[in-house]
Amino acid sequence: MTNDNILLKISNVRKRFGEVLALDDVSFEINSGEVVGLVGSNGAGKTTLLRLMSGVYRPTSGSVTLGDQTPVHLMRDNLGVVPESTGLYSRLTAWENIRYHSRLYGIDDSVSWKRTLKFAQSLDMEENLSRYTKGFSRGMRQKTALLRALAHGPKVLLLDEPTAGLDITSARTVRALVEQIKQEGGTVVYSTHQLFEAQQVCDRIIIIHNGNVMANGSPDELINENECNTLEEAYVALTQEKARIRFEDSNNDKGLTKIWNKLFRPKTPSTSSNSEVIESE
Repeated sequence: MTNDNILLKISNVRKRFGEVLALDDVSFEINSGEVVGLVGSNGAGKTTLLRLMSGVYRPTSGSVTLGDQTPVHLMRDNLGVVPESTGLYSRLTAWENIRYHSRLYGIDDSVSWKRTLKFAQSLDMEENLSRYTKGFSRGMRQKTALLRALAHGPKVLLLDEPTAGLDITSARTVRALVEQIKQEGGTVVYSTHQLFEAQQVCDRIIIIHNGNVMANGSPDELINENECNTLEEAYVALTQEKARIRFEDSNNDKGLTKIWNKLFRPKTPSTSSNSEVIESE
């Protein structure tokens, strides 16, 4: 019997990079309307898993499917992705970045503008939509990237460390937006290494350590099942094996990061007839 509420399914996924086994037999499901946290230390496999879920990587074995068991790489228009690097075009305004991205998905400007304005109000970004992103702070760039990911109306929003490096106010604003999306029935996968943050915003937490899923449940379930008093104690109990070196920091991964960005920015726009390249940051 199938569960019609399952939106994203990861089944027996393994991912290798040469001799490195980044993910080992990972399986779980994401239900429609959930906010699910991927929690783990640097090198745990969170970013690799997100790239598999977004269709940027293909699994070495196993499958990642969306909706009716369609491979996720064939349904990227159903995904909104905010990677660690925002990849904004610095010589475009915030709205021009968002509009360009939405047009790639065939979304009418009026539709993407309506959605952008709605979420810009929540992020206190209305007055900044007409500003060039070159002078934006990290927080403003992150907010613009969130608006860009939401403008085409994705079924699933994938966030990779969405509050990393943000000030307290900006981080709270981002968490509040995730809560708003949840209240409106949206589905979010929220990758973080901050337990407190995951406990605040997520219905369910999946703990990943050295490429393995160590636990999958609500914060209360993880605490009770491990006979602990706090989520931090439960996490420590589940991840006692020494964390491996973060292989994502290798030079090879820098090239893969470019692919991660380019798949959601297929080509560079121009501002003149001679196709002058617009810098991104």
